[in-house]
Amino acid sequence: MFFALSKGISASLVALIVSLTPILTSLLAKIYLNEIFSKMQWIGTLLGFSGASIIIFSDLKEGLSLIAFFAGLIGLISSSIGMIWQKRISSDLSLSANNFIQALSASIFHLILALVFENYFINFTDEFIFAMSWQIFAISLGAFLILMWLLKNKQANQTSSLYFLIPPVSAIMAYFILNEQISYLDIIGLLISSVGVFFVIQFKHKNIINK
Repeated sequence: MFFALSKGISASLVALIVSLTPILTSLLAKIYLNEIFSKMQWIGTLLGFSGASIIIFSDLKEGLSLIAFFAGLIGLISSSIGMIWQKRISSDLSLSANNFIQALSASIFHLILALVFENYFINFTDEFIFAMSWQIFAISLGAFLILMWLLKNKQANQTSSLYFLIPPVSAIMAYFILNEQISYLDIIGLLISSVGVFFVIQFKHKNIINK
């Protein structure tokens, strides 16, 4: 997704692509994990995507390059497949071991890419240190551990439904941090997405509840 952003894809379209993750993950979970999605959960998925789309399309920009689009698409597929694979192996590894393996693998992979394609130079500004610290502690240690815990204790489709909250939460954070205005469409989208996520998490299939 970072590569897609560097090639000109808008942040709004990235958010839209991320919002497709629960739908693709639900389909893959049904095929590979035999997870059962109730009718109310499918309705919740539709509501979540609709709410996210309302927020995104109000700010969506044109001029998308082909390479940026395919980079975002690869990110979507990779994220969904990663969730399914993590769900399958989560019972065999601890959360800390999972996080360490993923961080080490990603570091080696991106180091190779940086050495091959980039001019390996780092400008240690205050902004860079803050951004890197956020990536390490808030995302790599915080968000990923929470994601792994959810995948270990919840269905993959239930966990991925939380992705529908990314656009509305981003809009709220942008309001407080970047002084961006929240429109009435943002509020409507937030409410619809929240209801959708509630449906997906709350209305499990009866066969799952009885287990």
